[in-house]
Amino acid sequence: MPPLEPSDLEPRPLVDAETIPADWYVDARFHDLDRVAVLARSWQLVGHASQIPEPGDLLCLTVAGEPILAVRGEDGRVRGFFNVCRHRGGPLALQDGKVSALRCHYHGWTYALDGRLRGVPEMAEVQSFRREDFGLVPLTLVEWEGLLFVCLDDAESNPADLWGDIPGRIAPQSLARSSFVRRVRYEIGCNWKVYVDNFLEGYHLPIVHPELCKLLDYRRYVTELGTAHSLQFSPFLDAGAGSPYRAGDDGADGRAFYYFLWPNTMLNILPGRLQINRVLPLASDRTEVHFDYLYEDTGSPKAEARIAADIDYSDRVQQEDVEICELVQRGLSSRAYQRGRFSAKRESGVHHFQNLLRAAYARAVDAETKRADIG
Repeated sequence: MPPLEPSDLEPRPLVDAETIPADWYVDARFHDLDRVAVLARSWQLVGHASQIPEPGDLLCLTVAGEPILAVRGEDGRVRGFFNVCRHRGGPLALQDGKVSALRCHYHGWTYALDGRLRGVPEMAEVQSFRREDFGLVPLTLVEWEGLLFVCLDDAESNPADLWGDIPGRIAPQSLARSSFVRRVRYEIGCNWKVYVDNFLEGYHLPIVHPELCKLLDYRRYVTELGTAHSLQFSPFLDAGAGSPYRAGDDGADGRAFYYFLWPNTMLNILPGRLQINRVLPLASDRTEVHFDYLYEDTGSPKAEARIAADIDYSDRVQQEDVEICELVQRGLSSRAYQRGRFSAKRESGVHHFQNLLRAAYARAVDAETKRADIG
């Protein structure tokens, strides 16, 4: 457990609050704490149901350092499991794909799509061995509006707190009607919390994203806070050159919704398009971000060109964020920086996230104290 000052764990009102300490971004011990106290105890996005539409379709990923998979069973249900064979820990899946059964890549033990152990080569002489005792270890998995979430440990929040009334707010657009098209990966030289902080405010838009400011009405850009999510909302201006969106095109009503779901998922919702960001900590100063692009229309004559333009436009904005996040990480590592202050008008989303982080760390400290008392 890294050193945590009690005063740093105390939430304060936005107008009087300081930002979290620089050490929380740069000390490698906080990378380990984030894995245990934040990621393992929160709802983690696996993917969208459209990525695994048929029995045997699976998604293979790492959550809080743990290998997991999600697979659609013969009964149509999606289940989550640790991607670990119960024999000697071999992997069952190495990448996304389609299977008829889950077969270990080490010794060939085979599991049904519902996790039951079926095939155990050359185990006939083993005594007191029962297949039913060695099924895959399941994960709690919930599906909402086509999005699949798992929790490795006891979740510290109700999953409904993540999304609130998103479907009603974005109607008539629908997340569930969206279909997966492409994933783009970015590796960034910053702590994952730097990337989240950057996402959660529009304060930097005029400086870092001048082209994006031709699309979004910065004067009417607002942040709304929920229990375990926040929303940044902006009406469109008439989009600038190079943007795939213009208010009113294709029936679009000219709105942009940027939702953050605690602790590391973003839903960027523009007319006809859902972009999902998963922020994956790799080290105290390295982060991978997955951009998944989903669209309601993937087959019309206009769709292919619009999708290509959207992904290209988004990539240009993302490259600007990559550059600034890496520069901020460098600044946070400087002896010149310890803590900052918030813009009460523009950074309420960052304050909200950092208070959720404080609460997660405080629970970890309490759990550690109880273990020490018992010991």
